[in-house]
Amino acid sequence: MRVSDIERHDTDILILGTGGAGLFAALHAQQTAPEGTKITIAVKGLIGKCGCTRMVQGGYNVALGGGDTVERHFMDTIQGGKWLPDQDMAWRLCEQAVVRIRELENEVGCFFDRNADGSLHQKAFAGQTADRTVHKGDLTGIEIINRLMEKVLASGVEKLQEHRAIGLIPTKDGSALSGVLMIDMRTGRFRFVRAKTVLMATGGGPTMYKYHTPSGDKTMDGLAMALRAGLSLRDMEMVQFHPTGLLAGDHTRMTGTVLEEGLRGAGGQLINHAGQRFMFDYDGKGERATRDVVSRGIYAEMRKNNNPEQEGVFISMSHLGPEFVRQKFKGMVKRCADSGFDLAAGQVEVVPTAHYFMGGVVVDVDTRTAMEGLYVAGEDAGGAHGSNRLGGNGVANSTVYGGIAGDTMGADVRTMSLRDPDETALEAEFARAIHPFTCPPELILPLRKQLQECMWDEVGVMRTEAGMKRGLAGIAAVSDAVMDVGVDASNLAFNLTWHDWLNMRSLCDISEVITKAGLARENSRGAHFREDFPDPGAMEDSEFTLARMDGDTVAVTRAPVQFTIVRPGETILPEGAPETLVAAQ
Repeated sequence: MRVSDIERHDTDILILGTGGAGLFAALHAQQTAPEGTKITIAVKGLIGKCGCTRMVQGGYNVALGGGDTVERHFMDTIQGGKWLPDQDMAWRLCEQAVVRIRELENEVGCFFDRNADGSLHQKAFAGQTADRTVHKGDLTGIEIINRLMEKVLASGVEKLQEHRAIGLIPTKDGSALSGVLMIDMRTGRFRFVRAKTVLMATGGGPTMYKYHTPSGDKTMDGLAMALRAGLSLRDMEMVQFHPTGLLAGDHTRMTGTVLEEGLRGAGGQLINHAGQRFMFDYDGKGERATRDVVSRGIYAEMRKNNNPEQEGVFISMSHLGPEFVRQKFKGMVKRCADSGFDLAAGQVEVVPTAHYFMGGVVVDVDTRTAMEGLYVAGEDAGGAHGSNRLGGNGVANSTVYGGIAGDTMGADVRTMSLRDPDETALEAEFARAIHPFTCPPELILPLRKQLQECMWDEVGVMRTEAGMKRGLAGIAAVSDAVMDVGVDASNLAFNLTWHDWLNMRSLCDISEVITKAGLARENSRGAHFREDFPDPGAMEDSEFTLARMDGDTVAVTRAPVQFTIVRPGETILPEGAPETLVAAQ
């Protein structure tokens, strides 16, 4: 296999990923780009059948009245993120969510649950001071993605399905992006797609942890590509653990999947192995505290228990009435039943599970990056959530900023032209991808499990300097071992072992960044908790971390948060506004 075998392909707008961000970007780019603009969408799997938006259960945060306001949504987002969010990004998220939910209903065709008077039904998620989360039962993501998929499949957008992006290829002077090197997974052939504008919306996927919610093919590929391309990544230590991942045993991939936040919002209780409700020992809001607080509470109870036969804690819903639970949470009841548990009338064992990545590429409020021609939206972009994402803000973020990216690229493409690639960079990414063909074939799965154990134990819910340094050593050992693992190259069509190898390279690269950013932050904020530095630090002196490649090593610096809208200790809510609009449970 030679570089000369790479197929060349040109387009105007290239979108990587078909979650909420990618699909919305495609639809908006069609509306704003000049007539005749060629739009191409590429995805590692199949359109509408992969990615994280489809897996969203709880819903979509949007302030639609009843006392709730954009200002209240914004304040909840800033306070939930412990004053680390980019405030301009957070404001635009909250403001545009109102526009986007109407678009989802009236243009895309989504059906959400409604009240008897016809208004949208909304519920409260943890860390929110209003009933704000619009939903379709507890399967909201499927509704959104199915309708977006229908729109895109019926459009004239070029579709490159089962195409894996493996490298962002700059121009020779490094000032702009030329295009993206991909692998057509159906044939194993390489394809370089040159484009005037590229959106990276590949999603996150912290599957380097023992317990995780995303599917195993989500492996931080986008952030790994951005890192190699020299872009800065912010807040990389901020890995959100969802408090209630199903604990169903090592024999099933159901372990780690989310039991949604609405369960606790509706009054679900967390019970330890002594039969005690414990969350009020950790926070006055009990089970309705933010995800980071609840995850730490559960993890602390797990350590107290110290029984490998009883690893997690339990969520109990039966006190609300089994029939009520079966009616309100049909999807969750069925998910638990499929794994042998009765959510409605019994107790289900749960464990914190790596869920979402607050960190990502540094972007502006229009999704532009420091590299001309590259845009980033959704979970690949950092800034909007700070140190902790509120439940329901994720799918809102993806659809809001996906639409913004489509509008921005559609406008920018008018003044841009195709750029020639740096052939040396192209050759380097090609050589990186075919490296395993030069080594004797071995198993890659044991190394993935080794990485997952290392990250869970040393860089997980609670962290220390000593633990993270052990983590760096463990990551380096896995990374070195991966380079000695070979892959049989006799048939590259759907060669999943090859793609498992590529997945591991991305996971190892980003695991190192997470750990180094964690070492650099010597305080505890949101999802990042240092047992050796438990104090959060002064909010008015808040800094975020910035990681980028410095030669062959990852360098981490810090930059001050700009309080462009509100400062710590202040609020933009009117004087006398109630602290919360949510009824106490």
